[in-house]
Amino acid sequence: MARQLDARIEHFPVQGQFTIARGSKTHVDVVVAEIRDGEVQGRGEGTAIYYKCDSAEAALAAITGCADAIAAGASRADLLALLPAGAARNALDCALWDLEAKQSGLPVWQRLGLPQPQPMLTAYTISLGDVDAIVAAATAARGRELLKIKLGGADGPDGDVARVAAVHRAAPDARLIVDANEAWGGTDIERTLARLAPLGVELVEQPVPAGRDAELDGVRAAVPLCADESCHTRDSLDQIIGRYRFINIKLDKAGGLTEALALRHAAATRGLGVMTGCMLCTSLAIAPAFMVAMQGSFADLDGPLLIVDRPNGLRFAGSDVWPPQAALWG
Repeated sequence: MARQLDARIEHFPVQGQFTIARGSKTHVDVVVAEIRDGEVQGRGEGTAIYYKCDSAEAALAAITGCADAIAAGASRADLLALLPAGAARNALDCALWDLEAKQSGLPVWQRLGLPQPQPMLTAYTISLGDVDAIVAAATAARGRELLKIKLGGADGPDGDVARVAAVHRAAPDARLIVDANEAWGGTDIERTLARLAPLGVELVEQPVPAGRDAELDGVRAAVPLCADESCHTRDSLDQIIGRYRFINIKLDKAGGLTEALALRHAAATRGLGVMTGCMLCTSLAIAPAFMVAMQGSFADLDGPLLIVDRPNGLRFAGSDVWPPQAALWG
């Protein structure tokens, strides 16, 4: 019997509001791919990269366009040629990983030769806002070990430093990472980083717009820089070497777990550290990302905490996310 492909868009409300430098979201639409082979079914989920002008509808069309190839037995390697990196390929690739794991009787972590997964520290995101709003969010998150502060306010880097200082006062025991979401282009980034370092900031994501990474040439970074929008797949690495010390691997950017694992390996051979992140998504998308995060320095896998997650999702407790169970994925 040929494999059967089903796909659909699912809608999940945001818990409150999610705000970054590019705007706010009140919900997220994800695309889900299901591949059935006899009695076994594999599932995967993708979130469209909106700043790349992708959409859930376009991702769904791309997935359904692969139905014949999937029925004919297309492999994960075949997907790299069939589809570009993005949400559609991510959903299909992860569905195939899930299907293969269930058919083999071995969980994905074991197929990858990884140690048995354990609960993992994940960052918790504080949305962009004025100082009062950010302090309120940080106070509500007190007790979480690692906070990620979204920056890029209209008041520029000076206002962003004030936001971080306010969070540092409100949650003095928390470790901090920040994400400028490309908003500091054309500013004195070296000065801003020097002001953030005494506040305990451990990592700064994407200070300049993608494609303008040369603005970082010669910057003496008091805080390590992490490429996010500037790094999607292995093809991105050459342009960031010498400018960033970390990359943020997201399965939706990479186009699936297969490319994400290859990107992690390629980054390691070039001396780059890895943060594993996510888009707004459900636990179904975080489960495969967990496999990459096990091999990195930072994990930012709180997407399901920021939305109304699907039933029987991952367990989040304290500052940690628990490994996925086979009933969910892998």
